[in-house]
Amino acid sequence: MATLDGALDEAPLSRFHTRAVFTAGMGFFTDAYDLFIIGVATTLITTQWHLSSSQTGLVNSITLISAFVGAFIFGRVADVFGRKRIYGVEAALMVIGALASAFAPNLTVLLICRFVLGIGVGGDYPMSATLMTEFSNRLNRGRLVGLVFAMQALGTVAGYIAGLALLSANVPADITWRIILGLGAVPAASVVYMRRKMPESPRYQSTVLGQPNKAARSIESYSDGVIQVGAPAEVAGKVPAPGAAQSSLAGITTLPQRGYMKLSQFLSKPRYLLLLLGTAGTWFVFDYAYYGNSVSAPLIIKSVLGGHGAHVLTEALALQLIVFSVAAVPGYYLAVQFMDRIGHRRLQWIGFLGMGTAFLLIGVIPGITSLVAPFLLLFGISFFFAEFGPNTTTFVLSAEVYPTSARATGNGISAGVAKVGAFIGVFLFPIIKSHLGVSGALELSFGMAVIGFGLTLLIPEPSRRSLNDIAPEEVIRAAESVIASGEPVG
Repeated sequence: MATLDGALDEAPLSRFHTRAVFTAGMGFFTDAYDLFIIGVATTLITTQWHLSSSQTGLVNSITLISAFVGAFIFGRVADVFGRKRIYGVEAALMVIGALASAFAPNLTVLLICRFVLGIGVGGDYPMSATLMTEFSNRLNRGRLVGLVFAMQALGTVAGYIAGLALLSANVPADITWRIILGLGAVPAASVVYMRRKMPESPRYQSTVLGQPNKAARSIESYSDGVIQVGAPAEVAGKVPAPGAAQSSLAGITTLPQRGYMKLSQFLSKPRYLLLLLGTAGTWFVFDYAYYGNSVSAPLIIKSVLGGHGAHVLTEALALQLIVFSVAAVPGYYLAVQFMDRIGHRRLQWIGFLGMGTAFLLIGVIPGITSLVAPFLLLFGISFFFAEFGPNTTTFVLSAEVYPTSARATGNGISAGVAKVGAFIGVFLFPIIKSHLGVSGALELSFGMAVIGFGLTLLIPEPSRRSLNDIAPEEVIRAAESVIASGEPVG
């Protein structure tokens, strides 16, 4: 039989992969719904509560800044205490935040509720990406982790449909925004139970907790016998003593009990700092451009259409739904289909190039922001290449290039820094638009795409490589350091 890592790397696609994708992906359905529906809600809240442009920007972006907190905390905790122990807690926070937002009596309470929601959203990024990466096989890892993220497309479409349906039915504005915010609790609640039923990551359980036998039994049961793992004693010739590290033909399969990497170790290694500059930096500049444009999309299209009133908002929302469905949704699923063949890093380059070019053309072509059809065409192209590129690949890459003992930490820092970029983009977009117009705001987004293209050079190509092959020595060094120091880790 194969070793644990070898069995996971070479496992054929099967029903257990589908279960894992759906369980993790429903969280991203909820994340997308909650993050992007706020742009629709604030167009109604602004009128009702007479918000200034800075207050509107704060409502739109507060969830993103708290997502930084959630991503960092949940990412670190997942490496220290395990993935399963806290998987589902972040979904529960999304339920609480969404329901409380729907009943917010004023701006201050709404901001607090959205902040709580954001902690759950942020926590979902490292948790879902890390777990799916560690369940995936070598040849299809990009596809499987990408499918989790692609649920974002369905969540975004669901949000636009919910808003459009309520506006078209002439539901009062003060009730419409409360309903669409509260609906975010429904998918979040549905996945709390499913996530608690998922087993611990077998790679974490073996590598960090030093429980290879338990990990083998767990994954064999969860995969309905599709994955068969040889016991460590069969592989190495002996059962490891408690607290001892063990090598196998597939690389490092166990570390000492609580053998996760200390945060100080992680942040003191030049290799990881360069990787963070690559994974967190590219994600930051992408999210600045993407969330600024996506959350403000109803405002952008409404300004292109001209006019005021509910009918203009309804028309803008309908056009945004069409643009997203025709351009963005295919981008997600084409990325999933071809990512492992093209290469994860190469696809990120393609996406930054296409997205940036579309932004630049909108910025430099005279009068295009007053021509609805040409503007929507280029706006749609920018959405396509965002999904067929960095929106998907930043999520996948940041979960692949770090070792198991610090994978969630590296992913959480990257996702958290990205959400700071998203916060800045969403908060500043209405202000930049009021001073520079839509063209000027998108020219700035083009600059961010150029920076992202360059920072991608810092990330190795992980496509179709085993996780231990991408970062083999770092796992050993983490174990040796913990053993030698004799200090508590954390």
